[in-house]
Parts: sequence; structure tokens; C-alpha cells
Amino acid sequence: MGDSKVWVVGHKNPDTDSICAAISYANLKNQITQSELYEPKRAGHLNEETQFVLKNAGLKAPEYIKDVRPQVKDIEIRRTKGIDKDLSVRRAWELMKGLDVVTLPITKGEELEGLVTIGDVSKSYFEVFDSKILSTAHTSFDNIVDTVNGKVITGDVDNAYAKGKLLIGVANPDILEEMIDEGDIVILGNRYEAQLCAIEMSAGCIIVCEGAKVSNTIAKIASDRGVIVISTEYDTYTVARLMNQSIPVSFFMKEKEKLIGFKTNDYIEDIQDIMAKKRFRDFPIEDEEGHYVGMISRRNLLGAGKKNVILVDHNEKTQAVFGIDNAQIQEIIDHHRLGSIETISPVFFRNQPLGCTCTIIYKMYRESAIEITKTMALLMCSAILSDTLIFKSPTCTWEDEAAARDLAVIAGIDPESYGREMFRAGSNLSEKSESEIFYQDFKRFSVNDTNIGVGQVNVMGMDEVKELVKREIDYIPETVGQSGLDMTFLLVTDIMSESSYAICAGKNAEQVLKGAFNVEIDEYPILLKGVVSRKKQFLPAIMDEMQS
Repeated sequence: MGDSKVWVVGHKNPDTDSICAAISYANLKNQITQSELYEPKRAGHLNEETQFVLKNAGLKAPEYIKDVRPQVKDIEIRRTKGIDKDLSVRRAWELMKGLDVVTLPITKGEELEGLVTIGDVSKSYFEVFDSKILSTAHTSFDNIVDTVNGKVITGDVDNAYAKGKLLIGVANPDILEEMIDEGDIVILGNRYEAQLCAIEMSAGCIIVCEGAKVSNTIAKIASDRGVIVISTEYDTYTVARLMNQSIPVSFFMKEKEKLIGFKTNDYIEDIQDIMAKKRFRDFPIEDEEGHYVGMISRRNLLGAGKKNVILVDHNEKTQAVFGIDNAQIQEIIDHHRLGSIETISPVFFRNQPLGCTCTIIYKMYRESAIEITKTMALLMCSAILSDTLIFKSPTCTWEDEAAARDLAVIAGIDPESYGREMFRAGSNLSEKSESEIFYQDFKRFSVNDTNIGVGQVNVMGMDEVKELVKREIDYIPETVGQSGLDMTFLLVTDIMSESSYAICAGKNAEQVLKGAFNVEIDEYPILLKGVVSRKKQFLPAIMDEMQS
């Protein structure tokens, strides 16, 4: 039922650690389980630094996901095979009984054309009294032969019945002459005179009942006149009762344009109200290319499966992909403070005070005795160098550096020179908008019911820092109020000098910033020497000031 894959995903506005952790941890889980069950995903767009890393590793970016709420594809879809629109009502009814369904899809190739329901089928039994219904519905003669279990004596049955009415030829020939019009279907017994009369009056087809023998003379005359002759073992009453069952389902079907259907990627939450308001038993499902997939009913929603998710590099709801409350969190691998995510059942949670999530994942590779390939080594080493600012961040521990240096040997790189090259790639922001720069590495937090957001940009050189601050200082006020944020801060960090400039917006934001770092009242933007870590230096100072 649904998609059995487990998504490994980092936080929104992903940094290099978030992406590399998702890829390397999914690989570790697959190596342990000997499966392809775990898939890395991303919850936002990649920054230039991460793109540089993936390009060097020869990897494509993980698939982007914006929502982990249950979708139609996560529930049990009844894979009812489509039928042809020319299929007879009789055969459709037999299929419904055999499959124990009340709705059949009508398809042409992979495309949905309509639906026929048990209610539509019942109309052919109880609501149709028009003797011309078979021709009106363009019923195929093949359907008629099949429905009456007949045998074709003569005539071409490949065409559809398009002209005439249906009648039972029980009257004597004189009366029949007045009743039969050109193209009619006449149900007859073994009376030679009645058969001959119907042929001479240009009937389109005669059905000879009760297995009566059709003489060679009648067959020859019928063939010469282009009249179809069908023989059946059924009596005239049974044949007359069965004839409406030969009508094609296309005559009764609800066409696609009048149906309510859904896509496999539609969210359950979004379709529930629609299904509740409509009195349909079943709803057709198509994939994103418009191909028919199957059927669902309201009861299918009761078994809606949740997405299976592993979170890496975060454990706060505000940073998680949308819909995380409706997902089944299986594991959390992180190196940040404990946040606000709650789980229904116990999960595997590994949180260590290290500088990078990939350091934890590296340790798990070693603990599980799983070989670290050159590609995985490059990813994890890049993440550690990024999060620790090439070992300069106060968040960097001896374990982070030891892991990075071991991984660098496997990857065949010099960590310092590679790290500087990586940061240069990430600091090329000239073609980005102020908004893209501000949000490229942005996280939300809550302090005393106040929602704050903190962005950080790392560059190589103080000249670049000042240029970015100049660009962002006029933009940052626009960020207040977006997504309910009361205060926003941006840290522009020079890796080489191990210093940052900070700017802010929001009510009392400047006072909080200056109070947190004991800055003179007229100084702004604020230079924070030695401050390079948002997690360990900047955010704790801001939170202490707000709580004091």
C-alpha cells in the first residue's frame, strides 16, 4: 500500500551539511539493510557552495520535496483495469460481479474516457423501453452475437447497428410486411415464411431462435440481400430480454469531462472535503502525465498511510519540511539544541554536541563497519569543513577535525585548500537577489512567544562582507512579518578574519542585538569580532538578551 520508501531529509533552506547528511545517511541505511529503501531528499533550493560540492562528487541534487503530508499515492488504489467503450453492458456486468466492484473505468490506451457504474447498467434492464435503442446506441453486431450466444449463418457482423428497430416476428407474413422497416432486427422462430418475409422487407438482421435450422435457401437469399442471419439456442422471450444487454457501455457511461477525479500527487487533506460532498462511490485516479492509474473510494482514506521520514541536521518543527506533523518520523540525526518536534511513538534519536551532522554519520559508518567510498568521503568531509568554517568555528570539536582529516585522505583532497575553494564558490553572490542571499541559509526560532529568524552568509574577505551588508541593510526590513516573524537578523561572516557583521529588523531588534553583544548605542551595522557561529555564539547571546 502506498510508497514504502523512507525519505531522508534535512531542514528548509538547506546548507551543505543538510544535503550531504541526507545523501550519506541514506547510503549508510541502504548499505546496512541491503536495499534501496532509503532516498535522500531536499526541502529547499541548493546554494552555490552545495552545488560546488555535488558537482565535485559527480552527484545530482536530491529530489526537492515541499510537503510530506499523505498523498493519494500513499493509500490503497484499486487497480481496476480499464474496459473498452464498445464492451457490452452484459460483459461489464459480469466483470463487476467477478471483481466485486460497482464501477468500471473506460479507457483508450492509458487515457481515461469515462466510467460506467452498476446504476448505469441497471438502466438497460429497467429504464429502456425504446425499440430503437440498439441502433441509437450504435450497438455492434458482435455484441449482439455474443449476448445471445449466437452463431452467424451469413452476413458481415463487423459493423455497428445504426438504423432500425427491434421487433419479434410472431405475426403472420401479411401483418409482418406492415411492421418491418428497412434495417430492422427481427427475432423469429422456425417459420420459413416469416424468415423470408423479413428478408424481402429489407430487414437488417434476423435472429432465428430455439436452434431452428436455417435453410440453405434462406441463407442464400439473405446473403444476396445483405441481411445478417444469426442462430441461437435461446427462445424468443429470452432473446428479447437479453438484447438490451448488448448495448455498448459508451451509451450509458459518464464522460471524463463530467467526472471528479484526482491525481496521484494530490494531498489527502485537500481531497477529503470534495469526496465528502459528492455522492459518488468511486473516484478515478490519474498520474501526473494524465494516465489512468486506478480507483479510490471514501473508505480508502481510512487507511491513508503516512510518509516515512528520517530527519537530519535539525529537530525543530519551524525548520522542518511542511506537513511534518502528518509524517511518520522514524529517526532524527542532529547536532543542534533540542527543539519542538514531537513524535507519536518512540524514534531512534542521535544528537551529539559536535560541529556537524556528518561527523555523527561518519562515526555511524565506522561503528557499523561500512566502507566509506571516495564519493561519500568527499560529501561528509565537505559538510564538516562547511559547518566548522575549516575548523575555525567554536562549534568545531577535535572529533570533527579528526573525522574530516580521515575523510579527506579517503577522498584524496587537502582539506584546507579544498575548503577555501568551496567557500569561494559559495561566496559568488553577485547574480543573486537580496532575498535569495538573505534566505539561502536561514532558520527560524521561538523565544518567549517571539518568532525570530536568523540568516547567515559566509564569504571570503571583508570587502565582500561590506558589499553584502550594504545590499542587505535596505532589504532586511521587508523580511519582518513574513511567515509570522517578529524579528530578523543576518550574520555576514568573513571566514578569513573570523569576524561577522550583523544587521537586523523588527521591533526592538536593534536594542536586542546591541544588548546581546554590549555594543555602543550609535554603532550600526555591528561588527562582531571572533563571532562566526550562529548556533554557538550568535543565537545564544540573542536568546539570553531576550529572556533577561
